[in-house]
Formats: sequence, C-alpha cells, structure tokens
Amino acid sequence: MKIIEMTADERQRIDNMLAHERQQWGTGKQFVAGVDEAGRGPLAGPVVAAAVIFRAVPDIPMIDDSKKLAEDLRSYLYGMILQGSLYHGIGIADVGEVDRLNILQASFLAMSRAIENLGIEPDHLLIDGRSFHREDIPYSTIIKGDSLSYSIAAASIIAKVTRDRIMQDYGRQFPNYGFSHHKGYATKGHLDAIEKFGFCSIHRKSFHPKRFNNAQLLLFENG
Repeated sequence: MKIIEMTADERQRIDNMLAHERQQWGTGKQFVAGVDEAGRGPLAGPVVAAAVIFRAVPDIPMIDDSKKLAEDLRSYLYGMILQGSLYHGIGIADVGEVDRLNILQASFLAMSRAIENLGIEPDHLLIDGRSFHREDIPYSTIIKGDSLSYSIAAASIIAKVTRDRIMQDYGRQFPNYGFSHHKGYATKGHLDAIEKFGFCSIHRKSFHPKRFNNAQLLLFENG
C-alpha cells in the first residue's frame, strides 16, 4: 500500500476538516472528542462506537470517512490514530442490547460507553449524525460529520476496524455464515446461509430480512 505523505494539499484538506474542532478550541475547550459508530445496518453482530481526541495540530494524513477508505488503509490508519491521538475510547452495544433497545438507542449507548472509556471527560463532543442527547457534556451534531470533521472521521475508522475484527472472530466461531467477508450485512451470500442454516446467536432478532417467512421468524424469536 502506498502511503500518502503530508503534502501541502493534504495539509490543506486536513485544515478544512478541522473547522469544527478549531471553533471549539477557539473558545478555550482543549479536549474536543469526535464520536462515531459502525454497524447500524447489519443483520448480525454488535454496534461499535469510538471517541477520539487529538492535539490541536494532528499530523496523520489520509484521515477520512471510513467508508471511503480501502480495508488495508483503514487498518494502517487505525494504528496511527491509536498512537497519535491524545485519548481514544471504544464502546460496544451487543446484539441483545440492539434487540432490547432498538438500533438507534443501542448506537447512543455504544457512543456513551466510548466517551466514558476515553479516560478523561471531554470539554466538547462532535457527534456524527443529526440526533444525540447528553446533558453533562456540551456537544454538536454534524450531519455527514465523518466527512467534515477530522476527529469524527478518525472515530469512524476506529469503530469500523474494531467491529470488522469482531466480525472476523465471529466468522471463525460460525464458519457457515461468512461473517469475516460481509461483516453481518445483508449480502446474497449471507441471506442464502441464513436460509440454509437458520439464524445463529449473533443475529439480531429485531432485523427481519423480508425474504424469510413468518414461520422462520417465529422460530428465531422463540429460539
């Protein structure tokens, strides 16, 4: 993999992505955490969130929305972010919590756990998306924040790589389903495996693929 150097153009791109952070730094807030999650859409596995705090002038190139990055580049940046951030935290909401709370609330729970796991209370939170609520720490929600905020983009990478590795472990535990390849998303191969082998313990009972009949779903819910 060819690593992009910190060129003048890349520095300018990063400076543009730091606009929200600089706005908070300019008010005297030192610890500004970007927060994002991965895994809202899959049929199986947990939802994972991450929170990341950088120093005022981060120096890691290529940080961007994790969905825009190749897997090997995400893995490389994951290590760089862990080394280069001031603080980082990861939070997980498991399948049972997704089913009990619904996926939106489980995502918020994972985000809250990531924030708590930072090891320091942030001065301000930058949250990807349009909805979030927390009373004890000031926050801003940013639609498409994983493309617009450097800290949120870094959190998206940490969350995505962490969740992918969890699903790879599940792939070894449940080899019939191909979790290491599709990470729990509703690919044709995944749906075919469910039809052949039934649902397993890490499938979300609240996510019902339309191709399965009521008898299959009832068996799953009562299993």
